[in-house]
Amino acid sequence: MIKTTLVDFPGKVACSYFMRGCNLRCPYCYNADLVKSSSSLDNSQDDSDRTHLVTPITILEHLFKRKQLINGLVISGGEPLLNPATPILIKAAKQMGMAIKLDTNGTLPDALESLMSNPETRPDFVAMDIKTSPDRYAEKMGVTAGFAQKDIPSLLKRSVDLISSLGPDNYEIRTVLVPGLTELEDIKNIAQMLPQNASWQFAQFRNENCIDPSYNEIQPFIDAKLKELTDYAKTFIPKAALR
Repeated sequence: MIKTTLVDFPGKVACSYFMRGCNLRCPYCYNADLVKSSSSLDNSQDDSDRTHLVTPITILEHLFKRKQLINGLVISGGEPLLNPATPILIKAAKQMGMAIKLDTNGTLPDALESLMSNPETRPDFVAMDIKTSPDRYAEKMGVTAGFAQKDIPSLLKRSVDLISSLGPDNYEIRTVLVPGLTELEDIKNIAQMLPQNASWQFAQFRNENCIDPSYNEIQPFIDAKLKELTDYAKTFIPKAALR
C-alpha cells in the first residue's frame, strides 16, 4: 500500500494498492514479489516475505480514516483482475465516494467486462499495459497456461475496446520501451489496435531486479532512440508521449 500518492491517479489524491499474482512473466518486470503466486508467499518460512502484505480490510480502514483528504483508490498489481477481492474492494471504496483507477495487463477481458458492466464496480479510470506486438506475447511474456497464442491479440483488442468506452480522458495505454521488445515494428503493431484519440504513455526500461536476470545486462534505449520511437508512435496516435 502507498498511503497517499499525487502521481498515480490523474487529478486525484489517491491511495495505491498493489495486489499479488500475475498471469504474465514479463522478463523486464522488477516486481517479482508481486507476480509470485499467493500460495508461495503464504507458505514461505521467511516472515520477512509477509511483513509488507496488506489486506483489503486494511485498505478500506485507511480510506475511511483519510476520506477527507483522499478521493481516489488505485488498484494495481501484479494483475488485480485475477483477485476475487477486487470487485468487493471497488464496491466498498465507491460507497465511500472514492474514484477508482484500475491497472491491468488487458489479457482478462471477461473479468474486465464484468466490472465495467456493473455501476457499483465500474472503474472511473483504467490504465492498460501493452507490452509488445500482440503476436509476440507467448514468445516473450511468459504467458501462463490457459492462453493460446492465437487468443492474445483478440483478448487485448477486446480490453482496449472496453476501456475506450470510458472516453479518451478516462483511460490510457502504457508501454515500457524495452530494447528487443518495442522496436519500430512493435510500435506499429500495437498502434493498430488503439483508437486514434488514445492517450499512449511510454516509460523507459529499468535494467535492475528484472525477473529474467539477463535483462539486467540490457542497456536502456538512449534518448535519441526514445524520441524516435515516440515520434513514430505519434504518426499513428497523436497523444503518444514519453512519461
